[in-house]
Amino acid sequence: MASQEDPFRAIADPTRRRILDLLAEHGTLSVGRLADEFPDLVSSGISKHLMVLRAADLVVADRSGRHQLYMINASGIRQAFGPWVTRYEAYWTDALGRLKALAETTLPTPLEGNEAE
Repeated sequence: MASQEDPFRAIADPTRRRILDLLAEHGTLSVGRLADEFPDLVSSGISKHLMVLRAADLVVADRSGRHQLYMINASGIRQAFGPWVTRYEAYWTDALGRLKALAETTLPTPLEGNEAE
């Protein structure tokens, strides 16, 4: 879609990041349920944030009766952020490898008589 929202701009807002966190935690939520988590916002405010997230292809909606249920669009997240994360993967992969090696090293046992009693 040509008018698609920039996914990085979409997640720049802390409310939208919190919405994504809630959807990741719960799977599927209605606007009303999401609004319960934001007492300072009305449902229409949440709907506007969801519109931005939908335009960025980060969430999808499914109608269930009178309710729109929102969930994370895994393929949209992967497509939007995958290439960017991959660029930096070597940095955290190296750090995780060092942490793993450190965790797997055996620590010397305390000398007898030096143990806390």
